Amino acid sequence: MAQPHAQAGEIVDLRPFGQDLANRQTTAIVKAKHFEAIRLIMPRGTEIPAHKVAGDIMLHCLEGRVTLDLTGAERELSAGDWIYLEGGVDHRLKAIEDASLLLTILFGH
Repeated sequence: MAQPHAQAGEIVDLRPFGQDLANRQTTAIVKAKHFEAIRLIMPRGTEIPAHKVAGDIMLHCLEGRVTLDLTGAERELSAGDWIYLEGGVDHRLKAIEDASLLLTILFGH
């Protein structure tokens, strides 16, 4: 059964899952006309291959560690780190440890 999206004004708990992280899955938090928010779960060793997103994106690492490859320039994000990418930037992610991230995508400028 799919988890319902959060409604405007609803509080969403984004605290780290800790020991329970391995039992969690990626979930869409909100999908609206101008943005989408997703809690992205990445088990250690998993990769999201190189791709581009039309809209601007923001990644906030909630727990764990990932590498973000921006066409050869690699950045490491760990708990508490946040990064912004302009739309159309080629990037890929790899989980160094089990990780949970808040991914926000902005649509239409």
